[in-house]
Amino acid sequence: MLGSFGSSSHEEEEEPSPPNVYLHQIQPRSLASPPIHMRQLLISCAELISRSDVSAAHRLIGILVSNSSPYGDSTERLVHQFTKALRLRLNRGEQGCNDEALLQSSYLSLNQITPFIRFSQLTANQAILEAIEGQQAIHILDFDIMHGVQWPPLMQALAERFPPPTLRITGTGTDLDILRRTGDRLAKFAHSLGLRFQFQPLISDESISVTSSVVLLPHETLAVNCVHYLHRLLKDRDRLHLFLHRIKAMGPRVVALAEREANHNHPVFQQRFVEAVDHYAAVFDSLEATLPPNSRERLGVEQIWFGREISDIVAAEGENRKERHERFRSWEMMLRSAGFGNVALSPFALSQAKLLLRLHYPSEGYHLHILNNSFFLGWQNQPLFSVSSWR
Repeated sequence: MLGSFGSSSHEEEEEPSPPNVYLHQIQPRSLASPPIHMRQLLISCAELISRSDVSAAHRLIGILVSNSSPYGDSTERLVHQFTKALRLRLNRGEQGCNDEALLQSSYLSLNQITPFIRFSQLTANQAILEAIEGQQAIHILDFDIMHGVQWPPLMQALAERFPPPTLRITGTGTDLDILRRTGDRLAKFAHSLGLRFQFQPLISDESISVTSSVVLLPHETLAVNCVHYLHRLLKDRDRLHLFLHRIKAMGPRVVALAEREANHNHPVFQQRFVEAVDHYAAVFDSLEATLPPNSRERLGVEQIWFGREISDIVAAEGENRKERHERFRSWEMMLRSAGFGNVALSPFALSQAKLLLRLHYPSEGYHLHILNNSFFLGWQNQPLFSVSSWR
């Protein structure tokens, strides 16, 4: 069973019944409705909005509101978030949370209560460490470094080498103050390890210009980190291709890539919506299975972090839509067209990822598998995230 809503194989699903049938059959506050039926109601509401049948959409939203709650089980919580997003799309209201402090707090909670970010960063770090083995001057270009939580474990591993190499990190972001604080924390940690370290903050509203601003020294070995970053560039594929070609021209020893395993970039709203419902159903199910019912951290992550993502995927269009995830096969084609080749992740990296799940997220629901030399982390039978290494 996939997520709360069964199979994600959309091609095999039956066509939904006419929306007016649902409106007559479902009465408000029928919280015992089976998950598959609630999924169909969400999809029917999205279809009504696509056809601009506003009055019927409003009636169905009322039913969905009565059958959902941010404090219920995983199905009720998921329906609540998607109903909010559908209402935003219908009303063209403001989308998602714009409170930066809340988002940062939610991101740190996400990093603690789910394996998604840790798995991505840990596996990317191992790919980088293996690619730079034996090099004495390392330069990491990290796109959107945020708080830099990925790097202390790698720094510790480098400090244990003899002789330890020098490390320079160029971290990009949109807030110079956050970048400087991140650099100060990393510098203090490096000093405690006796590791020679430099940090270069780089403001980047435009990814392509960043590639021209990075200072590359001839004796350094370059590693590029794109963990949950490249999907932001998908709104302009030509510029994304140019960005990848420029990264390739910099001659990196490795490019570490992590992305969602979902297609939230489909130009047809209804197909994008169905894909998002199934993806986040699995995510919410994983939170339901691994955290207590009254977890405040889970509530915050679902409503603020994932709620913002869902609102963006469902309610935003055109230039305003930021969450444009695509599946690994799309990234594979784009990277190969830019001249990159896939580098197999090592057995040690796989053992390390399995250990992470066993020690910190001991649930049988999480699973890892390897495809095309890359790792996929999923819940039950639904892949959710991929990590790959390129050169």
